[in-house]
Amino acid sequence: MVEESLERTEENAKNARTKFHEIKESVLSQIDLSKDTSDEEIKEIIHRTILSHARTEYISLEERNRLGKEVFNALRKLDFVQELLEDDEITEIMINGPDRIFIEKAGKILLLDRQFESVEKLEDMIQQIVASCNRTVNERSPIADARLADGCRVNIVLSPPSVDGAIVTIRRFPKNNITMDDLIRNKTITKEAADFLKDAVERGFNIFVSGGTSSGKTTLLNVLSGFVPETLRVVCIEDSAELKITHIPNLVRLETRNATAEGGGEITIRDLIRCALRMRPDRIIVGEVRGGEAMDMLQAMNTGHDGSLSTGHANSAEDMLLRLEAMVLMGSALPVSAIRRQIATGIDLIVHLDRDRNGNRKVVEIIELLGMEGEEIKTHPIFVYGENGETDSLIRIGETKTVKGYKGKNEI
Repeated sequence: MVEESLERTEENAKNARTKFHEIKESVLSQIDLSKDTSDEEIKEIIHRTILSHARTEYISLEERNRLGKEVFNALRKLDFVQELLEDDEITEIMINGPDRIFIEKAGKILLLDRQFESVEKLEDMIQQIVASCNRTVNERSPIADARLADGCRVNIVLSPPSVDGAIVTIRRFPKNNITMDDLIRNKTITKEAADFLKDAVERGFNIFVSGGTSSGKTTLLNVLSGFVPETLRVVCIEDSAELKITHIPNLVRLETRNATAEGGGEITIRDLIRCALRMRPDRIIVGEVRGGEAMDMLQAMNTGHDGSLSTGHANSAEDMLLRLEAMVLMGSALPVSAIRRQIATGIDLIVHLDRDRNGNRKVVEIIELLGMEGEEIKTHPIFVYGENGETDSLIRIGETKTVKGYKGKNEI
């Protein structure tokens, strides 16, 4: 019985694919390629074609709607990936070549039973993505970061760096901005810690958010950005514009640019930070630092741009300090002691996020930088994630011990 059921399921799936291809080919044959055809005209052709098929073969109303949507997505959008983008429960789409597609849903990674018709179809989708945001990716420039119209972040790697074909990773963000109340409700952070960070942002503390891949750094950065006073001039710098800062009238948004096929025209995070310093910003927000731009970010934090925010990859708050040292060394020849002093005087708080074994994102550390003690940066934990009664939670273990007086900040 089980084998018969599986056979019927496979046969139904095969029939559905056949029907889809027949309708799509029929629609393509009716499109006049010599002129621009609007989306509405395409939808009308699809509708007529499906009705024509329904005269010779029964197609339910539900199946007609599904077929119509699938054919339109294949012709004008991102094929079946469009359906994944419209599923609010999916947070990540990972395409490892045309026939291995994974998604992250509810913190779990799942293999889909869908695939692209061919390598060419996948490559067509990739070119459609990069063209929509004025980026380029090809054999000469096989790596690109892009974004979709709805703000989703896209990373693309083609061969030769990618051995098994084109790799596309799409990070989805919620359609509605996540608020601090949402993070509290999801148990990402406690209310006490949330109030602390809100106060810290409003008072102009320089805050660095650290964490591993997909730990929620950008989400928290976006939430913290929402507490920046609306009267300030803010410059926001990102690889691909993801942050949704809507409450600040005097906001400047800058985005990096890849080099052209000829090798020129590249605009880096470092270039944009240096440019931002000439724009009279009150605060600078950098989506993420990965290299030598860390030095420029620290200099901005040390030269009157209090309340600046950024993120970086690390395994812990303390590890972020070592990563920052390494990143600064990538862009300068300063001695380690000088770099540590830049870090200690520039950053006030480090907020670290992690994911638990169930895939839930948590703020697990908030530490304060207290300056130098000998040749080492002195830190003081304020909140740590630990057992509180019977519940794992972020608990406060101390008050802020010192505030850098020259910045004019008051004790929280």
